[in-house]
Amino acid sequence: MLRYIGRRLLYMLLSLFLIITATFFLMRAAPGGPFSGEKKLPPEIEKNLNEFYGLDRPWYEQYIDYLTSIAQWDFGPSFKYKGQTVNDLINSGFPVSFFLGMEALFIAVGMGVLLGIIAALNHNKWQDYAAMIFAVMGISVPSFIMASLLQYVLAIKLGVFPVARWESFMHTILPAVALATGPTAFIARLTRSSMLEVLSNDYIRTAKAKGLSRTQITVRHAIRNALLPVVSYLGPLSAGVITGSFVIEKIFGIPGLGSHFVLSISNRDYTVIMGVTVFYSIILLAAILLVDIAYGLIDPRIKLAGGKKGE
Repeated sequence: MLRYIGRRLLYMLLSLFLIITATFFLMRAAPGGPFSGEKKLPPEIEKNLNEFYGLDRPWYEQYIDYLTSIAQWDFGPSFKYKGQTVNDLINSGFPVSFFLGMEALFIAVGMGVLLGIIAALNHNKWQDYAAMIFAVMGISVPSFIMASLLQYVLAIKLGVFPVARWESFMHTILPAVALATGPTAFIARLTRSSMLEVLSNDYIRTAKAKGLSRTQITVRHAIRNALLPVVSYLGPLSAGVITGSFVIEKIFGIPGLGSHFVLSISNRDYTVIMGVTVFYSIILLAAILLVDIAYGLIDPRIKLAGGKKGE
């Protein structure tokens, strides 16, 4: 286990280095600059700003300085948010995005697994068809369309939930549901297909022959093995739900990190764009590592350290 974790950490550092490098040079290759805009600054002021932020230095010096600052967990100053650094924006916005993402993840996993199990246990019955119709609709409708529909029906027409803002738990429900709809549908389909495969195995028939009830067979034998594909999906799903909240946060006026990122693109705030990209890359890589470890713990047949099966 320790050898596997050490090897994966080295791969993570290499991947992170490549991501940082690609992000840096893509930002440098983008046309214009952080101080370019519809209202052009006087040349003297723009020159002073470039000199103050070190943008007039050779690219290799800026690259080395950026790698050094990232190693010290310093993403640099924001070009547009006066008196704030990228670290300040991450510290203030990420907790909001994290709470919204975890709420959406809880909804997606809970509802998706439940619908998948119900569909598998009632194969080719109306419960199965209803769950799969919901899954197809959930996958087909983008989250921002779902967000607009929820706002119009449940907030504007029925007045059950607030339309937008981030003031209480009630304000979190609609954006979390909109964000969780797609993952819920995908998890439901994944759980259903996995459950159907598990229920057709010989040890399930043996359990039935021993007289175990349907509930005992499902809980003790079927669910644990059927959830392995879902567990492997949780890593990218966790990071995807959090990073996928960018548009949702903008629609609902949520002061999360996603809204800062969207605004930084329109403002050409390069340090914020690069810092948020690197920050979310770290989250994605860490989530994948944790899921791989959890996958091995759930299924002892998997040898994380690279040993042969059966050793």
